[in-house]
Amino acid sequence: AACAAARMFAYNATLCACDPGYYLSPNGTGTACVSLPASGDGNTFADWQVGAVGAGSRNQTLYFLAPVLSLDAVRRLTQSQAVLLFTALVTLLSWLAFCAAARLAGRDPTGNKRLFRARFWISRLDCIFDTQHWADQQVLKKRKTELGGMCSVAALILFIGLVTVLLYQAINRRNIEVHRVKPANAPDLLAFVNDIEFHITTISSMSCSQVTAPSTIAMGTPGFMDFRVLPLSTLLTYSCQNTSQGPSITLKCSGCRMPPRDHYVSWQFVDLPRRPALAVGFQFNLTTKQTGDNEHVSFVSGTINSDNYGDEKLKTFRGTDSNVLKIQLFPQIYNKLNNLKLLQPLLQDFTPGSTFSDVSSLNASLQNPTDGVLNTTLYISYLSDYIVEISNESVIGPVSIIASIGGLYAFSIAIFLCLMAQCEARIKKLRNEDTRMLKILSKRRAQQNWDKVRKFVMYTWGPSNLDPTDRSGKWPEASMMDSLHESFHKKRKPTRRATSIATRTMRDHPDGSIDIERAG
Repeated sequence: AACAAARMFAYNATLCACDPGYYLSPNGTGTACVSLPASGDGNTFADWQVGAVGAGSRNQTLYFLAPVLSLDAVRRLTQSQAVLLFTALVTLLSWLAFCAAARLAGRDPTGNKRLFRARFWISRLDCIFDTQHWADQQVLKKRKTELGGMCSVAALILFIGLVTVLLYQAINRRNIEVHRVKPANAPDLLAFVNDIEFHITTISSMSCSQVTAPSTIAMGTPGFMDFRVLPLSTLLTYSCQNTSQGPSITLKCSGCRMPPRDHYVSWQFVDLPRRPALAVGFQFNLTTKQTGDNEHVSFVSGTINSDNYGDEKLKTFRGTDSNVLKIQLFPQIYNKLNNLKLLQPLLQDFTPGSTFSDVSSLNASLQNPTDGVLNTTLYISYLSDYIVEISNESVIGPVSIIASIGGLYAFSIAIFLCLMAQCEARIKKLRNEDTRMLKILSKRRAQQNWDKVRKFVMYTWGPSNLDPTDRSGKWPEASMMDSLHESFHKKRKPTRRATSIATRTMRDHPDGSIDIERAG
């Protein structure tokens, strides 16, 4: 009943173990058998990463744009070249569709529709100069045709879209990283002084108490005269730490020079009561950096599952045969970073040791004291015959960009200029359409001016003066001239009355005397 969980079986009558490819992991209620997330899904190398932090990043600064435009802002706006081209294409098609809609729905002899006015403003956008075209102009000036305006704006949209894509390419592909290989001499190899760390985690339910720490390191090729066995402390420092996935072995070398021979380091896990020595995989993280430089680091990391190599069956590692992880270190010189010298680590190969893929064989191994070990060997190979020099070479500069912009401008103009010429030559209605539109606008302006004159005449002289049948010659009532006439007569009447009184008085008194009472 104690081993009734999924993927679990009993051995030695009282102890529990997991099926091949699974290991015991504590959870909230006890222990359960779990497997690696990538096991059996067909993508077992998905978490492998190889690269460099700081040293591998390319310098893509556009020095001639940096003072006026931030590179990060441009990179955020231009995430994908396909998106930029699609946006330019959609904008271009939208503009052509709008012009076609205005051309078909904007026919108005009176010129009052908004689409008709839109057609007029489209013709104002014509940027093409000519002396001979369908309007028969002899002076070099703008054509101001509807088709020319449509093609001018379309060429501008295409040009802006292509320039944006060019800017995207300039940001992402301005520099290329060039790798050159040269033969290595002994002084060149001795110049590589790196801090190296190897982290190997055995994915299992074991702990550091089960490991037999390595005490020696082997150098050279076994069986040859250059083969040596030295104490581990002469080159590496060893440590072990328990993690949630199992014991993690760490080997460090500070200020190491690159030796010309290979190295071998082995350690062993053994059975303890109720803790068998078995594992389902290995997790590795290998880093190197130049001594004294903490900014640039080369690394390789990933997980080796039981189904990485060979068939796709889930397996459990256990037994006397050693599991060999072959690591290669090859020298790299970064010329762009003041001749930075790094050893790039790679996990080239993994040789599995003793494995079990079925429950019965694993159960028999757990009950066999001879199989109660798990051996691991770290094989470090130095590729010291050649040195890789890495440098950046510029493939595009300000002159190239300016030349490309000029070519894109000529390409955009040529396409729509040819399209406009073909349309005007083959569709005869387009030849006189702009002339008709201008005549309609001229008539509309003349009508507006005539309406203004009529309003002025009606306000000044009255509406009867616009009637040819009225020949009376009188000022119409409520007109401006009638009001002026009345105001003029009202001012003159008192003066005429006073003059008539004075004349009558002189007629009654010839001697010049005045009858005050009568006059008053």
